[in-house]
Amino acid sequence: MGLKKFNPVTPGTRFKIIPDFEEITRSTPEKSLIVPLKKTGGRNNSGKMTMRYIGGGHKRQYRIIDFKRNKDGIPAKVVSIEYDPNRSARIALIHYKDGVKSYIIAPQGLKVGQMLLSGPGVPPELGNNLPLKEIPLGSIIHNIEMRPGQGAKIARSAGSFAQLTAREEKYATIKLPSGETRLIPVSCRATIGAVSNPEHNLVSHGKAGRRRWLGRRPRNRGVSMNPVDHPMGGGEGRASGGHPRSRKGIPAKGYKTRPKKKTSSKFIIERRKK
Repeated sequence: MGLKKFNPVTPGTRFKIIPDFEEITRSTPEKSLIVPLKKTGGRNNSGKMTMRYIGGGHKRQYRIIDFKRNKDGIPAKVVSIEYDPNRSARIALIHYKDGVKSYIIAPQGLKVGQMLLSGPGVPPELGNNLPLKEIPLGSIIHNIEMRPGQGAKIARSAGSFAQLTAREEKYATIKLPSGETRLIPVSCRATIGAVSNPEHNLVSHGKAGRRRWLGRRPRNRGVSMNPVDHPMGGGEGRASGGHPRSRKGIPAKGYKTRPKKKTSSKFIIERRKK
């Protein structure tokens, strides 16, 4: 995995930095694992725009990802590493010994032809999925469940990973990508390794048109709007806009929005870094 920089032959290539896609081994998705994906343009069922700055973009098909990995004890072979337009990470097509095909989030270093396993008693090797109670302390993990059997919820985006730091009777202590330290039941599952495509945060689109291909419309600043449109709008000339806040008036930069009495707060040992 690497990045491609371009000579400034055109204004759009001057700052363009994109992945080289060298790890991709197949360009067409598995037909049995795709479903149509309808665009909304940010509109709800009555046609009213409820999300701004959404619209256009290339047509996509959704790849069905197996976040549960519950085919225990059945070996699976990695057939291909593929691009997924719906997420930042790469995905891997695996074929189980019993003939079932599925997509998983590809970890860094996964190779075509590698054999994967899931379930209790599985060796803690790259790409294998097993309960937290069987993973060695200090291991780098991703695709972590929050409740047993729920399916992976934590550390799924490109380059992200968490670390298993401690384990007590019922709970394991996980240090999350945000810096938060949290308790998770030891019967929850996780996958060994870090998520693929770690250079995703270094990508520079180079021109507004590439953002439009992704379905993102121009986003103008609150300061540039009128008072009727945004709390930071209005004023004579280029006014600063006052305290930074959202369109609905919720302050930015340090204002806590998490409910004080949220039941899952008891599982958080240390909050994420400010």
